[in-house]
Amino acid sequence: PSPNHEKHVIWSLFCVYAQEVCGYPLSIFFIVVNEFCERFSYYGMRAVLVLYFRYFLRFDDDLATSIYHTFVALCYLTPILGAVVADSWLGKFKTIIYLSIVYAIGQVVMAVSAIHDITDTDRDGTPDNLTLHIVLSMVGLLLIALGTGGIKPCVAAFGGDQFQDHQAKQRSTFFSVFYLCINGGSLLSTIITPILRGQECGIHSQQKCYPLAFGVPAALMVVALVVFIIGSGMYHKTEPQGNIMLDVCKCIGFAIKNRFRHRSSSYPKRTHWMDWAEEKYEKLLIAQIKMVLKVLFLYIPLPMFWTLFDQKGSRWTLQATTMDGNFVRTLSFLTVNPILILTLVPIMDSVVYPLIKKCGLNFTPLKRMTVGMFLAAMAFVAAALVQIQIDKTLPTFPSSSQSQLKLLNMGSVPLTVTLPNNDPFVIEAAKVNHLEEVLLGIHITKPDCIGRSLTQTLMSTQRISKSFKCVFSQFCLHYKTHKHRFPKHLLLLISRATFTITNGANTCEYSREFGFGSSYTLLIPSHFCSESISGIEDIQPNSFHMGWQIPQYFLITCGEVVFSVTGLEFSYSQAPSNMKAVLQAGWLFTVAIGNFIVLIVAEIAQIEEQWAEFVLFASLLVAVCVIFSIMAYFYTYMDPAEIEAQFRDKGGKEESDKEELQMQKKDFVDHHNEDDEAKQTKM
Repeated sequence: PSPNHEKHVIWSLFCVYAQEVCGYPLSIFFIVVNEFCERFSYYGMRAVLVLYFRYFLRFDDDLATSIYHTFVALCYLTPILGAVVADSWLGKFKTIIYLSIVYAIGQVVMAVSAIHDITDTDRDGTPDNLTLHIVLSMVGLLLIALGTGGIKPCVAAFGGDQFQDHQAKQRSTFFSVFYLCINGGSLLSTIITPILRGQECGIHSQQKCYPLAFGVPAALMVVALVVFIIGSGMYHKTEPQGNIMLDVCKCIGFAIKNRFRHRSSSYPKRTHWMDWAEEKYEKLLIAQIKMVLKVLFLYIPLPMFWTLFDQKGSRWTLQATTMDGNFVRTLSFLTVNPILILTLVPIMDSVVYPLIKKCGLNFTPLKRMTVGMFLAAMAFVAAALVQIQIDKTLPTFPSSSQSQLKLLNMGSVPLTVTLPNNDPFVIEAAKVNHLEEVLLGIHITKPDCIGRSLTQTLMSTQRISKSFKCVFSQFCLHYKTHKHRFPKHLLLLISRATFTITNGANTCEYSREFGFGSSYTLLIPSHFCSESISGIEDIQPNSFHMGWQIPQYFLITCGEVVFSVTGLEFSYSQAPSNMKAVLQAGWLFTVAIGNFIVLIVAEIAQIEEQWAEFVLFASLLVAVCVIFSIMAYFYTYMDPAEIEAQFRDKGGKEESDKEELQMQKKDFVDHHNEDDEAKQTKM
């Protein structure tokens, strides 16, 4: 052989070896890295999304919660669209590429929408045109929902396509690593993006850095897309074979239509309403659809679990803003979930479930799911108890039918104040007095020398929450001068602040500790460098520590491990071989419905007390848990492979009978022809 031929053989062997590493296709490493970056992008953006709604776009708690859960619901509705496009039109590879581009554009739009300098014409750090920011953010979220949901059913399946039949063990390990990447990306992103959000950035004024918090996930999504494209030449790409979901829908539609046509009592009844599709579809397909419908019927109560579960990213985050802590600590609680998942999944599989089995208890998958739902309900009971304790620390604000009068004595001597139908009272020097439901017409007894030292402020009659005025990581400071200027409101980002005070001639510094969630009024005298500055605490700091949220996070994560992982396993085991994707789409659909339920409760119920809303959700899930346990009791487990084999055997037997009948007819014809030939020979 020539030297060129030897080089060609060596290069071919190298290429074959390079296609696999340790028995795994090299292409899956690109898919795993892509999934890690994509999950980092998604969960990183979602970690600060509610706070972005609440404190940048100025939505109230209910609207922020509603928009958040609408977005999550769309993320779990679009997988159906992605599966249809991939299976019947573009194929998995092209679907992932095209929708990842849409995904990356959405993340970039979200980062741009958070730049306050775009509309901050007066350079005070506050956007002057919130409408533009709202429109950009909604467009970005819509593109993200389309992208992340569309590729969700494709990436894992595309990774499984890279393995050959003899690599079943490697394929199983791949899915475990794939799930690990999902939680790894979630864990890191929920730690990093809150820290990025806590930085200060801006062109003209320094504010919370939402552009950075959204920009880094956008960059990670671009990296995910580039990595996936780099491995393009190594992928095994299957052509679209048609969508089984469409066949299922058509078969069900024909059965319903045919049953309606033959609704008269003159037609004989059939065992199952799907049997009315036998005139057009194969019995095997009908049997497979029956198995799917049997499982989908059990899915009906499941959305209520996701209704509670996904509120850990909305209501529970807002709850933490009224507790003692800082921004990084609050968002770090979101990392508890992926950490506990990575810890509890192997513990459950290796220790808890085998131990229960050794005790002789039949802990079936449906029983596990029931326990998971109950644990989620208990998590919300714990959240309600925490909320009750938080409410005790919140200040009392006037209701919609009340007003509040704030009397502030900025002088150096006490003042005596007389109100109609009230006894006179004294306001000490540098003190404040809060009164509710009072009538104007105040008589004040004071020395002439401090005639300009009294400030009267009528507070808003609207009920506000403590977290609306001061975020847990921010502090409200009322800066008043002795010349009756309008108070200056400052948002402080640290627990201790140092102020530089100057009047042009003199400059002094003032330093003070501030509590999280508190509000202070500082009284600055005219000779502030020689006289002391007085501070009045209008609202006390948050005093209930965030550590009390740990039990509810632990319970909800235990519920997720027992419910979600078991539910996926149950759905896979009870699904026909060609309809795994159908049940996967149905499972994701329950997540979307659960988020829509949150919207309904948040917008329609309008419950004043947050703890009562938590109790309501817990009660609903307990009721659903009872219903699901009854449904599970009457459920009969199936072996889809055995049922399919029976129908294939029947089909094969019928084909054999037809072939045998054809052979008999042929033998009869041949024998008849031989007799005719014999007669002709004799003649």
